[in-house]
Amino acid sequence: MDHQAEAAPTTQSVTAELTFFVDNGEPPVNHVTEKGLERGGEYRKHALNLRDGRAVRDSLSLNREGFELWQHDTMMTDFFDPEEVERVYDREIVALVKQATGAKRVFVFDHTIRVENEDRRGEKQVREPVLFVHNDYTHQSGPQRVRDLLPADEAEDLLTRRFNIINIWRSIAGPVQTTPLAVCDAQTIGADQLITAERRTKDRVGHTQAMTFSDDNRWYYFSDMRRDEAMLLKTYESDEQNHGGPSGHSAFTNPTAPADAAPRESIETRVFAFFD
Repeated sequence: MDHQAEAAPTTQSVTAELTFFVDNGEPPVNHVTEKGLERGGEYRKHALNLRDGRAVRDSLSLNREGFELWQHDTMMTDFFDPEEVERVYDREIVALVKQATGAKRVFVFDHTIRVENEDRRGEKQVREPVLFVHNDYTHQSGPQRVRDLLPADEAEDLLTRRFNIINIWRSIAGPVQTTPLAVCDAQTIGADQLITAERRTKDRVGHTQAMTFSDDNRWYYFSDMRRDEAMLLKTYESDEQNHGGPSGHSAFTNPTAPADAAPRESIETRVFAFFD
């Protein structure tokens, strides 16, 4: 594993549309259904320049921009096999996040596979790429997730010290060209841009953040992400003053993708990283 992922054959910026929440006073409420995510509230598309993060990958920091790209091989053979993911991939992810962050303890709590092709998505019973700008946790829902998943006494003890939530994003097929992930430099996100959104499933009501548009934001993506690379994306930080805030992110339709490019297949893994 190496922070310095090998460069793709080319690096470039692209102009593409991202979809942002419009803060008109109506709070966003999103429903997760069998058909996918049904978005609530008003949204608007903006055409933006997305810089290829490969050009600056050596200088990126989770505690500044909120994301990094790592060279990271995996022994996985079938990401659609939950048993193999738990047995093999969880161990790999724990080691990667400890190396990247210096965390004392890393706890894997979620895997989400997203497939662009509708027929294959139905066959595998997985989710679609999310095509609007958001962040996964609020100041309240981050700690609440720890309380939801760990024993009460242990959770409260861990929450007395610094922790963050990191999303580890990877292609599970060929290079990602059609719908890459765009990420926003956390330093450029205004405090009023992240709006609390309800995320309702049949089992629970969670809270995420929808993001409004600003000309001040700097946006990146990583061209042609491969299976042997992992993007680390911070989605919650308990000590933003000293370690920076989360990045906003969204999938986007890449207008420069080759006509014969394979549809995206990816996995995102969410972890708690606990520090002394």
